Amino acid sequence: MIAADLFRFDASQLLGVRVGLAPLEDLAWPLATALVLPALAAAAAPRPAERVRVDGGTSSARGERLAATDVTLPRPATPAGTASGAPAEAPGRAPARRVLARLVGTARPVSWINTAYPFVAAYLLAGGSSWWLGIVASLYLLVPYNLAMYGINDVFDHESDLANPRKGGVEGIVLERGLHRTTLVAALVTNVPFLVVLLAAGTTLANVVLVVAVVAVVGYSAPPLRLKERPVLDSLTSSTHFVAPAVYGVALAGGAWTSEVLAVLAAFFCWGAASHAFGAVQDVRADRAAGIGSVATVLGARRTTRLALAVYALAVVVLLVGAGWPGRVAALVPLLHLVNVWPHRDVTDTTCETANAGWRRFLWLNQVCGFIVTLVVIAVLAGW
Repeated sequence: MIAADLFRFDASQLLGVRVGLAPLEDLAWPLATALVLPALAAAAAPRPAERVRVDGGTSSARGERLAATDVTLPRPATPAGTASGAPAEAPGRAPARRVLARLVGTARPVSWINTAYPFVAAYLLAGGSSWWLGIVASLYLLVPYNLAMYGINDVFDHESDLANPRKGGVEGIVLERGLHRTTLVAALVTNVPFLVVLLAAGTTLANVVLVVAVVAVVGYSAPPLRLKERPVLDSLTSSTHFVAPAVYGVALAGGAWTSEVLAVLAAFFCWGAASHAFGAVQDVRADRAAGIGSVATVLGARRTTRLALAVYALAVVVLLVGAGWPGRVAALVPLLHLVNVWPHRDVTDTTCETANAGWRRFLWLNQVCGFIVTLVVIAVLAGW
């Protein structure tokens, strides 16, 4: 980015020591991140002696999962009605920091960049000039949008999540019932103010795209639509969650809808649909046990995986044919995902959980793909 002259440093503010082209001071960003993020995690972590159940007090079919559905409660120093007169903690009530930690967990921090980045890239490439509007939209698509998308999903998919062996970590928490209402309220409270500002400032087209995105987010998991249980529509809706922010970025900036732009968006949509379909494969047995339908429960694990491979391949072709230069370089993204899924092409319903290995690779592979896309964005902005 420095070599492309996308930004310059004020020499009077620097020590003069450089690592390559980067001034030493620029390393403060990763250093601060390395210090701040663990500190935040430690601050939100429960104390070992404070774990009590608030999830109704009954064991699920997966008893070993109780630790993942506990909520931390402070133990009162004295019981209610003792000489100290101190009231006891209301049963089933979690402290604010624990609630906040669970809200952050249900919002899937590892995926926040997947919705904010497409908007930022599209907004910049389309010539967006309103810095405050771009910042507001970026912040909205970074956190509140994801809290609504994943929080609502965790509330209405609670039963299947209990039976899903991959839940409870980076791939999503099991949100205890005691926090379902809190999560829905938090999603509403954090989304509405941003939406009011963005709808007031946006163009008609941008507002239509934003409304479609929000409807897709809510309708994917919440009744009566529950689009995630409508085979094929589930993958198309999921892809909309990630492509709509990019479309919104172009619309908000008033960008031109050239053939290259449309090709990139179409390929991105194919990538999103294929990724969702493959992600559903690992949950075939858990979803069927919970009575939840998906493209994978209907087509079966093997056919769904091969469909995902075909759609990834289509994304590669669309980029190579229609994206122009340097957009064609982005064809590496769906190609890498195709290679990732290929070993699972013969997966069956019985062995569907083995596809989780490919899904875990998918999570870190996105970081590599993000690097590739960033290089392409830089190249376009620099006029290469």
